[in-house]
Amino acid sequence: MSKPKHILVIRLSAMGDVAMTVPVLRALVLQYPEVKITVVSRPFFQPFFDGIPNVDFFGVDLKERHKGFIGLLRLFSDLRKLNIDVVADLHNVLRSKVVRTLFALSGKKVAATDKGRAEKKALTSLTNKVFAPVKPMVERHVETFKQLGFSIDLSNPQFPEKATLSKVILSITGNKNQNWIGIAPFAQYESKVYPIDLMQEVIDGLAENKNHKIFLFGGGEKEIQLLNQLQNQHENVIVLAGKLKFKQELEVISNLDIMLSMDSGNAHIAAMLGVKVITLWGATHPYAGFKPFNQPDDFCLTSDRVQYPLLPTSIYGNKKVEGYADVMRTILPSQVIKKINSNLT
Repeated sequence: MSKPKHILVIRLSAMGDVAMTVPVLRALVLQYPEVKITVVSRPFFQPFFDGIPNVDFFGVDLKERHKGFIGLLRLFSDLRKLNIDVVADLHNVLRSKVVRTLFALSGKKVAATDKGRAEKKALTSLTNKVFAPVKPMVERHVETFKQLGFSIDLSNPQFPEKATLSKVILSITGNKNQNWIGIAPFAQYESKVYPIDLMQEVIDGLAENKNHKIFLFGGGEKEIQLLNQLQNQHENVIVLAGKLKFKQELEVISNLDIMLSMDSGNAHIAAMLGVKVITLWGATHPYAGFKPFNQPDDFCLTSDRVQYPLLPTSIYGNKKVEGYADVMRTILPSQVIKKINSNLT
């Protein structure tokens, strides 16, 4: 019998991308219980992997110890001591390429996720657009592990139990005796953010139902100010931003009945915890492969392509196209409210 494999998994950032690896690793350790995994990522993301059996976490220090090329040599040296058998590079950027190449040169089998850049470029092209779904990132990660000899079946995913909330958290959220709805109204780029006046209509509409309790997620002073404005003195709307640590926020999210999010990290966090996720899409589109894991297609509310035929204009939302600033106004607040209400059991 061959010795258990120790897989090194590299996924340094960003938040949504790291969250998308979690269901894949959960399935991997469930289907290959003899396997040990070490995840290399930023220390901030460690709570994503808490409680997954046979998964260790290695926090990379990109500001000091592992900074620059010399730092990457140090990172390789640090990781080599862990007796790695194979390397799965789920990030496939310059930093991770250096580390995986060093492992390959030392005789280890390595594989990297193909990000499908050409297909994504064709999808977002403003001329000769190919409007067709590209392979989801989660499936691309599955292919990476297949190259290393691990076939992963994601058809029946298992999710963690809902977190038991501490007294500290319950002092802010209250006990759960209503539908808990999370709303994360922000994203890294403006072209992915639902207009604030329309989001106000969504929150006001949902808050009318006293069986709903709504939690607003965000971060940073500017966002907290906007969330306090969106709260609009509704007793059943609570701003969580700035009140809880990241791990505590994850525990609240695991107890939500549904999450409303932009195309952003919060959508993938809720999805990795097995929560229903309704997503709103502006310049980007679920066809690019970033639809939250295990969510129905109709949970993705997209901007109107009849009115704005060049959509999607961007993969990450960082490109602006003239005349396309208001695409998300084609998603009506009534449509969002109806979608949420109809999926609360």
